[in-house]
Amino acid sequence: MSKTDRRLLSGNEAVARAALDAGFALGAGYPGTPSTEILESFSELGGHAEWAPNEKVALEVALGAAFAGARALVTMKHVGLNVAADPLFTATYTGVSGALVVVSADDPGMASSQNEQDNRRYALAAGVPMLEPSDSQEAYDLVFQAVEVSQRWQLPVLLRLTTRICHSKTVVRARELGLAAARPHFEHDAKARVMIPAYARPAHRRLRQKLAEIAEWNESSPLNRIEPGEKALGIVTSGISYVHAREAAGGASFLKLGMTYPLPMEKIRRFAAGVQRCLVVEEGDPYLVEAIRAAGIAVEGKHEMYRFGELDVQRVRRILAGDVSPEPTPPRGKPPELCKGCPHRAVFETLGKLDCIVAGDIGCYTLGVLPPFEAMDSCVCMGAAIGVGLGLRQVLPAEQARRVVSVIGDSTFVHGGITGLVEMIYNPPPTGHVLLILDNGTTAMTGLQEHPGTGRTLDHKATGRVVFEDLARTLGVKRVHVVDPSKDPAGFEKLMRESLACGELVVIVARRPCLLAAKKIRAYQAADTGEGDGG
Repeated sequence: MSKTDRRLLSGNEAVARAALDAGFALGAGYPGTPSTEILESFSELGGHAEWAPNEKVALEVALGAAFAGARALVTMKHVGLNVAADPLFTATYTGVSGALVVVSADDPGMASSQNEQDNRRYALAAGVPMLEPSDSQEAYDLVFQAVEVSQRWQLPVLLRLTTRICHSKTVVRARELGLAAARPHFEHDAKARVMIPAYARPAHRRLRQKLAEIAEWNESSPLNRIEPGEKALGIVTSGISYVHAREAAGGASFLKLGMTYPLPMEKIRRFAAGVQRCLVVEEGDPYLVEAIRAAGIAVEGKHEMYRFGELDVQRVRRILAGDVSPEPTPPRGKPPELCKGCPHRAVFETLGKLDCIVAGDIGCYTLGVLPPFEAMDSCVCMGAAIGVGLGLRQVLPAEQARRVVSVIGDSTFVHGGITGLVEMIYNPPPTGHVLLILDNGTTAMTGLQEHPGTGRTLDHKATGRVVFEDLARTLGVKRVHVVDPSKDPAGFEKLMRESLACGELVVIVARRPCLLAAKKIRAYQAADTGEGDGG
């Protein structure tokens, strides 16, 4: 893209383009809506992008690259940062030599998620500087700003997006000049990188000093701007909420925040003192209003009813008016369902028929909870199916315990289920257990991405493959079966009955490619072998 070009890009595409233009050496992540397209776009543009088994590993890989002086990007959805929190909290102590930008894509309204957590809280808890764009142009620009902050203070930086920013498209103009990156190299610095207590204690003090310096810098940084307007109303806001508030109250005075941790409290204080009414407009938790009030600044916040779901122009108008009357009920959409011919259908038909107690997991197969199957009893987080199922098996009366089955997808098993399988072997319930791995050969829910169980990298090139049945046998499971329930439903039902009754540990891999991915998988396999040219 020419530096003078103007392109219509989504926020995800803008972040990917900025990462390329800013000389990022590596992008790592785990696919999760709404963040998935960042690394896919980065790879398509020519960047080095990798899908990791999970977000923790992705952040650790990116951190290693940043230790070597490189610029590294790691991407995930909001719940993915829960998985990556362990290295994140210590990475602010170790710091980085290059630049490390952590993208957290939050999902207000839970369009595709199991919870509505607000990851701005992580910035405060972990002590990581945080930037929030309001559109695609800012998503592009703030990647460069994140690099500058990260390199200046040698800290990771959190770039917090939301679904609306990730997927909405606005015009983006590229920078005239890139941001030169140093050549990666390694220097020994054990006191900075090895977090034993003797080194971690001074590292914590260094972190707090850096945050104090960033807070002082942020008071006059270009990331936060005052837009003068009527003195009767001043609005403090950030991210997509700024766009909604600008349309809802165009004549008001605005303080638009681009760096929301550490906050420029004195700038906020002066702004609030200069208007008659100061209102904080923010999506999700009352993160800003609580922090501002804690600093002794009198501001209004939204009513609790507006904490839930996304904001839009009409909701902001209601907030401005103090309207707490019931909101209109949105029209009902078509309920989601498993695709016609989905290989998971035969599985859930059998589980329902056998009246199993199903500990489920995250993926398109979670739709097994809905009619006509109604064959799932829990879904907590990635990989929880196995642990929850084992907990049920350990305490339920034997006649109920024998009906418990853990159901998990292939990508999810790699992400968070392998340690559950180890637990299953290490602490086997008295009645045994049945683990059902639904292997459709792709990460279907987020758009047919690869994972370590497919044997292909992010750009679909052949690589090492984790074979689930081999792993289970190696770990000590004696009863391991690979079946296609769609091809032989009666045989699958017979196997399930025998497995539930045997009182032993059983792993069943239900393997059949996702219908949406099958043609692509065949093409990738043909490319690996050099077959199919011209076909």
